[in-house]
Amino acid sequence: MPLASTALPLGTVAPNFALLDTVSDKIVSLQDVASNRATVIMFLCNHCPYVQHILSELVQVANEYQQKGVRFVGISANDATSSPQDGPQQMRELAREKNFPFPYLYDQTQQVARTYQAVCTPEFYVFDRNMRLAYHGKFDDAQPKSNVPVTGHGLRQALDALLAGQAVVADQKPGIGCGIKWKTPQEAVD
Repeated sequence: MPLASTALPLGTVAPNFALLDTVSDKIVSLQDVASNRATVIMFLCNHCPYVQHILSELVQVANEYQQKGVRFVGISANDATSSPQDGPQQMRELAREKNFPFPYLYDQTQQVARTYQAVCTPEFYVFDRNMRLAYHGKFDDAQPKSNVPVTGHGLRQALDALLAGQAVVADQKPGIGCGIKWKTPQEAVD
């Protein structure tokens, strides 16, 4: 059953983070990926069919917009105990296989996902040059087993507006996908 993202208020300053990049094995912080044009923070995971459905186009969009000064970062917060296919090693393998042009970070404690109020994958947050939230929504209208083409229209529209110095459309559609696999309260304490 797909979940829809909740509305983090537009204008919210991007919460800081410092997480393990599963490809480089280095800690990557918000400051490391922030751009003076636009910064895209994406909550992803390996196994979700909604993520898998858009992944090729997402890599293409990231490659295209990074040429324009936009920075991207993917974060997976799924509990690797209940979803082993979303563990750091598997994340590394997927990032290399798909040639991710962005860091793919593991939020082991799930605190970053909670701070961003992320609830599903994929979920997209676009921050402006001042690191204020300008867009929080879906990649586009495509879903698995639908005839809607994967275009990245929602994300592209937000980025194009920011790059042109215009306001991002206020009517933003929430991200829809698999719910983040949260740790049980006991696991979170351990």
